[in-house]
Amino acid sequence: MKTTEKLPEAHPISMAIFLVLIAALLASCSMFQSDVTPRPKMAKLVTPPQEPPPSDAPYCEVNLDCPASAICNPKLYIYKNDRKLLLVNNGVLVREYRIALGPTPSGDKLVRGDGRTPEGEFYICRKNPTSKFYKSLGINYPAPKHAEKALDYGAISMAEFREIMAASESMKFPPANTALGGDIYIHGGGTYEDWTKGCIAISNSAVDELFEVVAIGTPVEVKP
Repeated sequence: MKTTEKLPEAHPISMAIFLVLIAALLASCSMFQSDVTPRPKMAKLVTPPQEPPPSDAPYCEVNLDCPASAICNPKLYIYKNDRKLLLVNNGVLVREYRIALGPTPSGDKLVRGDGRTPEGEFYICRKNPTSKFYKSLGINYPAPKHAEKALDYGAISMAEFREIMAASESMKFPPANTALGGDIYIHGGGTYEDWTKGCIAISNSAVDELFEVVAIGTPVEVKP
């Protein structure tokens, strides 16, 4: 009679070793899985569109973060009514400063002692690092336009007229001892109120920056 062979029974120790190996294998698989939770995507910051400059603005772009070292072709625009000075470089507005004026800010300057700031086109013709009001940049007032008008109505002599014209041609500081007055500067001292005698006052930090980028001959336009 054929005897049926019995399968060997699993030894308890062998079974335990088998279970340990299975557990180790499963643990090793988990090592290849990242335990870093993926970060949610950041929403993109949308920069609001910049408003276009006014149609009569002397610039077409604005970059107030432009470094001073990059300002190579400056022009100054002074707006008396708005009490501001704009520094424009190659058609780009790079700085805007608050200003203070004299006791009679409205209207063009006519005579010495009227407390007015002259209007028109000028240029920087003097730089004084040791001014009474910190630092100063002189503008060429009286300019030829003012001298011609004054000569027409007899306020200055022909000799004075020629002296003013010669100073303008050589980019030198014009005489301030005629009936037209003079000694007009952009200088430091602050903008807390209108306190000058007809000059344009700005903060000391602003004049520091202008002193760095403005040269003799830099155009200055003073508007009402």
